[in-house]
Parts: sequence; structure tokens; C-alpha cells
Amino acid sequence: MKFMIQSYATQQEYDGMAGKDSDTPAWSQDDFAAMVEFMTTLNAELEETGELVETRGLAAPIHTRRIGPGALVTDGPYAETEEVLAGYWIVECDSFDRATEIAMRLGECPAPAHVLDTAYADVRPVDEGPPPGPEL
Repeated sequence: MKFMIQSYATQQEYDGMAGKDSDTPAWSQDDFAAMVEFMTTLNAELEETGELVETRGLAAPIHTRRIGPGALVTDGPYAETEEVLAGYWIVECDSFDRATEIAMRLGECPAPAHVLDTAYADVRPVDEGPPPGPEL
């Protein structure tokens, strides 16, 4: 079964990772290098077990466009939300519990304390076919 593990960040956290002080302190080069090393190791381990299908990090919210009703286009980040999808992993594993174990490893990722205090991930099953229709 496939699952999507989603991680989130704010524009301020993206700014911090880029070394810019904003509402939160900038990350040091060592902080950023430790995060990259952790993610590289985690991804390699998931590749070795055959569980990693795909993983990607996403560009900062400032580079986002939202398309709404009537083809309304709004540049990001959006005032109505702080956190946005920052990256994801598609994993294929035996159970929801195993996907949850993988997602919990993200809590081990080195980062400044102010980032760790609010970090979370979502785990969602991937539908691999159309949803069931109404019973007739």
C-alpha cells in the first residue's frame, strides 16, 4: 500500500533555512548541513528497504501561485494560512503503522529548537483508483 508523508513549513522557516533573519532566527550553515545529511540518510535507508517511491522538497511559498474560481490568480504566501506543504515522501509499505513509523523519524531531524517545537507531518493513504461510487 502507498502512503504520502507530508511535511510543512512557513515562509519564515524557508527564510531561516536560507540564512535570513525574519520573525524567526536564521539557521546556521551547520544546522542546514545537519538537516541535509539526515534527509539524505533517511532517503537512502528507504531506498535500500524498497519503501521509497518518490520524495521531493518544494520551493518556498513565496514562489507559489494559487488559482481560484474564475481563474483568479494569487501569488503566495497566503495570508489565510501560515504553514504550507514543504515536501513529501511517497512510500510503499505493508501498513499504516509502518508509514507512521517512517514519518515519526522526521522528528529526529536536526533543526533549531524553534523549528522543532512546531514541526509535524501528516501520513495519508494514496488512493490508487477511483473512489467507490454510490451503491445502487
